[in-house]
Amino acid sequence: MIAVMVVVILVLIPAGLLWAGQRSVIYLPSGGVPPAAAGVLPGAEDVRLTTEDGLEPGGWFVPPLGRDREAAVLVANGNAGNRESRAALARALAAEGFSVLLFDYRGYGGNEGSPSERGLAADARAAADHLAERGFGADRTIYFGESLGAAVATGLAAERPPAALFLRSPFSSLADMGERHYPFLPVRMLLWDRYPVAERAAEVDVPTTVVIGDADRVVPPEQSRAVAGASAHLFEEVVLPGADHNDAELVHGPEVVEAFVRLADHVL
Repeated sequence: MIAVMVVVILVLIPAGLLWAGQRSVIYLPSGGVPPAAAGVLPGAEDVRLTTEDGLEPGGWFVPPLGRDREAAVLVANGNAGNRESRAALARALAAEGFSVLLFDYRGYGGNEGSPSERGLAADARAAADHLAERGFGADRTIYFGESLGAAVATGLAAERPPAALFLRSPFSSLADMGERHYPFLPVRMLLWDRYPVAERAAEVDVPTTVVIGDADRVVPPEQSRAVAGASAHLFEEVVLPGADHNDAELVHGPEVVEAFVRLADHVL
């Protein structure tokens, strides 16, 4: 009986802690309030989005450098940092002629609110609305989602199909990720947020590129491959040998940018 009680305690206590504090494990805002856009990216401007529930997340609109493709990139961030962390990516995409919208989710980058699956979806819709107001309709917009942002971008694409979808290091679902990192807990029973990426990718019939780091220690490469395999309209699967989740080559490196340009050239 004592042995059974010990086992129960060893399972229930961590499970209870994970249930209560799970969003603090999933969402990791860091970096504080970003500086003014123009101080980081010449020509960029600070913008405010407007969400359906009355929040005003901050963002940066980055104009193209040189050639103007008259197309926009909506960047959905991963679960850590803020928009300043994506400045190098925005710079590289702008250099290829794209307008780029970087924005922070609720609870990130000094924004009000607390992050959740529903909340991040609302923030992404507000980002798409902002681009539409600037004249970038769905047929001139590509969603770029990284890691958790790949889940956000895929969810947005299922609601509002873009010209194309670019997913870097997507996981197949948040439950799959939880089971990988917490195999001793009943993760599927505990999760509030689900992010069924592979399931939604099967509903998104627009050209989709999936980029995978085959040494990714955060998102298992097999989960990204599952998303590619489930995609209704897979344009390309790009594998970067030896690349880990936060390596510069996988975050904003030339192979990633070149893959994005190939996708854009295919649809625009």
